Amino acid sequence: MPSLAIGAAAFGAGELIFHEKKSEKLKENNRSLYDTLLDAKEKNKQILEMVPKIESQELRKNIKEINQTINKIISAIEKKPEKYKQMGNFFDYYLPTTLNILRKYDDIENQSLSSKDSLKFMKQTENMIDKINNAFKNQLSNLYQSDIVDTDAEMKVFDKMLKADGYDGEDDFK
Repeated sequence: MPSLAIGAAAFGAGELIFHEKKSEKLKENNRSLYDTLLDAKEKNKQILEMVPKIESQELRKNIKEINQTINKIISAIEKKPEKYKQMGNFFDYYLPTTLNILRKYDDIENQSLSSKDSLKFMKQTENMIDKINNAFKNQLSNLYQSDIVDTDAEMKVFDKMLKADGYDGEDDFK
């Protein structure tokens, strides 16, 4: 048990150290991207801070998922800055607009308005946040699409080599 705890602590420390090195390298090589990611992290933090302010459990769930997806997108871009170009309007438009929508929803919700228009607005916002959640997940998936295709091709070639060399009789990667 003690060795497991030491191993976990060492892994965590290594992750922190290497993450900081990647971040510093990005800061040196591409200041604009570094600043964009820093801003994205701040906006994402503000999005997560909206969770306790929202009454709707479904909306809270979507906000948490959006936050997790944004974290994964930021991490992917930090690891492979060349993928930043794939992001289009994500950092400049989608992220800040999502935060603004959530803030407006919270404002209306806090007023406890029950007019037809306010209830309609809240329902539309909940639907929009669900769409945003799905769109962000698709964006993350698109970041990894080329890696998936490349790895799939590599596995197929490897499988054929195993068969050609007589090491595998199964046909798993057709």
